[in-house]
Amino acid sequence: MTRRRLRAVLATAALASVLTGCGIRSTEVPTDFGAAPSRVPCGAAASGISARDQATGVPVQIFLLCAGRLVAVDRTVRIPTDRTGTDRARIAQALLNELSTPPSEDERQAGYATELRRGITVTGPRPADPNEALRLSRQPQELPTAALAQLVCTYADSAASDGGSVILGGPAGTALRRYECTPEARDRPGTVPPPSRALES
Repeated sequence: MTRRRLRAVLATAALASVLTGCGIRSTEVPTDFGAAPSRVPCGAAASGISARDQATGVPVQIFLLCAGRLVAVDRTVRIPTDRTGTDRARIAQALLNELSTPPSEDERQAGYATELRRGITVTGPRPADPNEALRLSRQPQELPTAALAQLVCTYADSAASDGGSVILGGPAGTALRRYECTPEARDRPGTVPPPSRALES
């Protein structure tokens, strides 16, 4: 090996050593690691939520808000066994209680929220109402749009429904309306209210 070639070899080795010491890895192949990973909201729906209530009860689904949409989550509720009111009304109240209960800490960290607030009650039909009617302690139209969407979609997907829709009204003497849970209401609950129509008298 000539001296010139020896010096070239030594220079190359020294350069590689400097690059390594600086934390730079020499490579001839471009490296693309992609975008930084991001946290996906609503990812906790399948874990931890149904275990939130360990008491023996009936498995149900309610709709919570997450990432600007309605997302179905699992719950376990106790249906009262007293004979005051209809079965539909008792189921509706149990679902309303779940909707108005703040999400757990794990759920909040995953992005879940509810617009329903405690204090609202629901009863069955008045004497002149259809058997499927449910009456809230306040007018449904007075609820925030997202809260009404949560309520309608939860009821329409449960045993409280009337063939996939729900008949809701306020206190006695107020008009009843039939509400439906549509894909638009689920995708944009804050701006698209559940469609409804007045019941024919």
